[in-house]
Amino acid sequence: MGVQQSFTKFCCFLCEWNSRATDLHYIQKDWPPRMCLTPGKINVMKTPLVSPKKIILPALHLKLGIVKQLVEAMDTNKPAFTYLREKFPRLSEAKIKEGIFVGPQISDIFKDTKFENPLDYDEKQVWDSDCQGCTNFLGSIRSKYYEDLVHDMLALHQRFGCRMSLKLHFLDFQLEFFPANCGKFSDEHGERFHQNMSVIEQRYRRMWSASMLGDCCWMILRDNPHVEYKRKSKRTRHS
Repeated sequence: MGVQQSFTKFCCFLCEWNSRATDLHYIQKDWPPRMCLTPGKINVMKTPLVSPKKIILPALHLKLGIVKQLVEAMDTNKPAFTYLREKFPRLSEAKIKEGIFVGPQISDIFKDTKFENPLDYDEKQVWDSDCQGCTNFLGSIRSKYYEDLVHDMLALHQRFGCRMSLKLHFLDFQLEFFPANCGKFSDEHGERFHQNMSVIEQRYRRMWSASMLGDCCWMILRDNPHVEYKRKSKRTRHS
């Protein structure tokens, strides 16, 4: 969309939501809409390639954002955080503290019925509301009470002390922007790229290098099942 990345003041491409006005995030419900995406104004760097009306927000990314804010607000000394640390032993503690998970890990958490056992009363309330919102709004079947479910979920996030992120802002202010069936759309290619990069990061021992992108490109080329190779390898026969 041409909007400047990282922690910018106006990071929403639909309205002039101030990401740094943390005191107003859960209070102010009326943010002025963006009239245009002009490069050089309101954190816009480049001209957008497509119209904002054609943008689809994948449900998986929103689930990642919902769980991220919940885990960030958790007490690291309580049993719930310890359970996540034991559930994903190969994930660094820094990533768990920041709530950084990938798609398969998020699906595993939602399917894990034992995750509710170490949660205290407040954590369980937020988690139950997250499950209700993700199932009845971000899933394939939308409940007719989806607006109340989303509003209750955000109210519990506010009470628990969760920070308002851009993904939660979409649920709070841009609810009518979502399609009628959120489960119909996915970001399979983006999620697969993220998983491939995580494998390469482990190979480079989490050290950034320019060669990582080249290795990722070679991995994608070699993984193409429709490629036909004309050159045959020569085999040496030993009598």
